[in-house]
Amino acid sequence: MAELLSNQVLWTALLASALAQVLKLFIYYFVERRWEWERLMETGGMPSSHSATVVALAVGIGMTEGWGSTYFAIAVVIATIVMYDATGIRRAAGMHAARLNDLFEELRTVIQRGPEQEPLKELLGHTYLEVTVGAILGGVFAWLSFNLF
Repeated sequence: MAELLSNQVLWTALLASALAQVLKLFIYYFVERRWEWERLMETGGMPSSHSATVVALAVGIGMTEGWGSTYFAIAVVIATIVMYDATGIRRAAGMHAARLNDLFEELRTVIQRGPEQEPLKELLGHTYLEVTVGAILGGVFAWLSFNLF
């Protein structure tokens, strides 16, 4: 248990994720001028916490195991897949959800009846900017973590 608690690579990645989630809350407040506490637990939005996590993990592994290590290579490949997925498949799914929500609402308006339905979750993926900012945040956070602590 002590080894797990002292695993700097693990904690750096998890803290980078938490930092990105908290930043989402403040960025949303800055843009919309209202608090939306659900942002702390949501996927999607600025910055990408998934990108921050996997890049912090990769940088942490690179700094501890070496930039030429197999572990670093595995972490970079996984990070690339996660970030590609966030801007591709998950973003497309969110766009589809938005269209379906619009169509369902239009249909309800036209027929003026129908069951209430909770809208589909639309904020699933990320723009390239959100992923890039998350990746930079994760990399900088990991570098600071390993050089300052």
